[in-house]
Amino acid sequence: DIRIQCLVIDALDPAAQARFWAAALGWRVTYENENESVVEPPAGSAEENVAPDLLFVSSVEPKRHKNRLHLDLRPLDQRAEVDRLVDLGARPIDIGQPPTASWVVLADPEGNEFCVLRPLTPEELADVTSE
Repeated sequence: DIRIQCLVIDALDPAAQARFWAAALGWRVTYENENESVVEPPAGSAEENVAPDLLFVSSVEPKRHKNRLHLDLRPLDQRAEVDRLVDLGARPIDIGQPPTASWVVLADPEGNEFCVLRPLTPEELADVTSE
């Protein structure tokens, strides 16, 4: 068996990025030094030891291009979640998504793109939970 332990993300300020993502996801910062910070799911949660940790590592190079990997977040209330994430320091960005897109593209404080998806419909949710 093998699993993804962590997603490693270069950051100019690993501690600040970890604090943003911990607040955004409702997770916790579990390790920090001058070069790296780790964000993990809450202790005792269903995601603990299942969802990959986020490991922010120090980099001297700022982000220059669109991410080759990004996170998609699926909230229960898309508008409220977008507003909350913007209050935490995210900003809306345009990466060429259509104006009719059902998702919202944001960038974290260092410019890493991520999407906030629409909630699943009850029918979609039933399909997901029956798998």
